[in-house]
Amino acid sequence: MRKALRGFLSLAVLIGTVSATGASAGAATAAEPAAFRSTVGSDSGTSTDIKDRILAIPGMRLIEEKPYDGYRYFVLDYTQPIDHRHPSKGTFQQRITLLHKDTSRPTVFFTSGYNVSTNPSRSEPTRIVDGNQVSLEYRFFTPSRPSPADWSKLDIWQAASDQHRVFTALKQIYTKNWLTTGGSKGGMTATYFERFYPEDMDGVVAYVAPNDVVNKEDSAYDRFFENVGTKECRDRLNGVQREALVRREPLEKKYQEYAAARGYTFDTTGSLDRAYEAVVMDYVWAYWQYSLLSDCDTIPADAKNAPDQAIWDSIDSISGFSAYTDQGLEKYTPYYYQAGTQLGSPNIKQPWLGDLSRYGYQPPRNFVPRSIPMKFQPSVMRDVDNWVKQHANHMLYVYGENDPWGAERFRLGAGARDSYVMTVAGGNHGSNVAGLAADDKAKATAAILRWAGVAPAAVRDDPAKAKPLAKFDARLDKRDVMNERGLRP
Repeated sequence: MRKALRGFLSLAVLIGTVSATGASAGAATAAEPAAFRSTVGSDSGTSTDIKDRILAIPGMRLIEEKPYDGYRYFVLDYTQPIDHRHPSKGTFQQRITLLHKDTSRPTVFFTSGYNVSTNPSRSEPTRIVDGNQVSLEYRFFTPSRPSPADWSKLDIWQAASDQHRVFTALKQIYTKNWLTTGGSKGGMTATYFERFYPEDMDGVVAYVAPNDVVNKEDSAYDRFFENVGTKECRDRLNGVQREALVRREPLEKKYQEYAAARGYTFDTTGSLDRAYEAVVMDYVWAYWQYSLLSDCDTIPADAKNAPDQAIWDSIDSISGFSAYTDQGLEKYTPYYYQAGTQLGSPNIKQPWLGDLSRYGYQPPRNFVPRSIPMKFQPSVMRDVDNWVKQHANHMLYVYGENDPWGAERFRLGAGARDSYVMTVAGGNHGSNVAGLAADDKAKATAAILRWAGVAPAAVRDDPAKAKPLAKFDARLDKRDVMNERGLRP
C-alpha cells in the first residue's frame, strides 16, 4: 500500500475496566465514569452554553474555537488511555474537532484514518442529514501520539475503542442518531468501529474502503490493471512508466539534485535508488486513483521520444518524488505500520515493465524505520470481512469503477440487512453518493436520512425524492481527494 491522507487529567477520570478478551470480543466496551454521568445532562433544551457542556466532560480540553456562520466549531484534545485493555498504563491526548449545529440534530462521526484537519469542513453525510460532525484524529498520527510510542498499541481494536469512548462521552450531549463515515482508510476505520462496537452507531457510510482479506493474494489488482479505462490510455501510462526506468541514470541524477535542494534524505528506504523506483512503480496506480479517463490526454503519447523533463514532470505530478523521502514518509509511519501488521497491502505485477524493476512493488516494511518492530497478523482482515458479510446492518459502501483500491472491496453476505454496495461509473478514489447514477443516488440518500432519523415523510413514502437537507457550502463542502501525492488509501 502506498500514499494518499493526524493537561492530562488523572487516571481516576479515565474509562473503567475494558474486557481483556481483545479484538475477538466485539461487545467489549468501556464503562463511562460516574463523574461524567452526573455532570452532563441529555436535555437538548438546556440553557448551558454548548462549549461549557462539552468541556464539562472529564478529559476534554479546548484548544481553540473558530467562528463559522450557522455553526460553532471547536478544536479539542481528549484524554485517552494508551491501552484500552489496561487504562492504568498511561494516557495520551487525542485531537478532536466538533462542528456543532444543534443538539436536536443527528451527529456524524467522521475519521479519515489519518490526521484531522483543524479547519471547519463537512463530510457528505453531514450535509445530507444537516447535522453535527465530530472528527477524530487516528491514534499515533501526530500530535495524537503517546510518548514514548509503544507501536504495539496501534491496532484497529484500540482505534475503534478510541472512537467508542469519544462517542460514549458525547452521546450524553448529542442524543439523536449517530452515523459514522470516512473515505478510504477512513471508510475502513468506520467499518472496524462497527465491527467491534455494533451497538454504537445507527448507520455506516464508507467510501472507497479497501478490503485486503488475503494479503498474499492480489490477482484482483492485476486483473483490474489489465482492463481499466481504454487500451490507448493504458499504453500511454505504461509507456511513461517504462521510460522512467529505462532512463533511470539521468532521472536519478535529477532526483539527487531535487533532493539536495530540499534537504531530503533516504535513510528509511535505504537508498535514493529504492525511493526513486518506489515512486515510479506507483505511477499507474496513482493515476487511476486520483485521475479520470478524460485526463489521459495529459500523459505523453510518445514516451520513447519524449524529453527527460516530460517524463519527470508526468511522474512527479502523479506519484510525487517527495513521497518516499524520509521527510515524506515520516508523517505516514502509522499508516505503513498498520499496512504491514494488520491492513495488508497490494503487490501488483506490472508485466509491461519486464525486467526493468530491481525491487518489485516494495512492502510496507521498507517504509517504516527499522527501529519499529513489525509482524503481520493475517487473521485480522479475515475476521472483519466475515463479520461484514454476516452482520452488516445499516451499512453503505460506495466505490469508484476506475479506482484500483476498489478491486479488493467489501462485499455483503447472506447475513447483511438494509445494507448496500454501490459503484460510481468511471469514478476514482474520490467517488461519493453524489456521483452515483440517479436511482442509486436516491436510494443511498434515502437510506442515510432514514438511518439518521431525519427522513422527511415524502422520502419515506418515495425514496426517489431524497436529497441533502443542507444547502451546498463551497467552503465547508470542499473536497480534497488528493491531499498529497502517492498511493495510500
